[in-house]
Amino acid sequence: MFKFSKRSLTNLSNCEEVLQKLAHKALENSPKDFTIICGHRNKKDQDAAFARGDSQLKFPRSKHNTLPSQAFDFVPYPLDWHDIDSFKKIGNHILDTWDDMEESADWEIQWGGDWRKFKDYPHIQITRRKNEEN
Repeated sequence: MFKFSKRSLTNLSNCEEVLQKLAHKALENSPKDFTIICGHRNKKDQDAAFARGDSQLKFPRSKHNTLPSQAFDFVPYPLDWHDIDSFKKIGNHILDTWDDMEESADWEIQWGGDWRKFKDYPHIQITRRKNEEN
């Protein structure tokens, strides 16, 4: 069984409670160890992520820019940014974990690895409560 580092716990602490619960539950039976590298991003951090090409959105349009954050980014251990299969394994595991959670009845979730135009393999976000009007 894997355990989150202090840094991961700090990064998760500023995320929506449902995302915190998802990350912890996913790590409990994960096929691979992973860490949380990002939760909330302030303007400076979002501008830097956009400038690096790590985000397609300027502040305050990212789900990372809300407080609590509606997104987190994970990376598998051992970290190899070119090992897309490891990111896919964790991303799909997180989605499978989500499907078994009660909260999935109320929230919608997206994994950036499923996006068509911009693949954001580390990214998990909640999109909205299902019972909210559009």
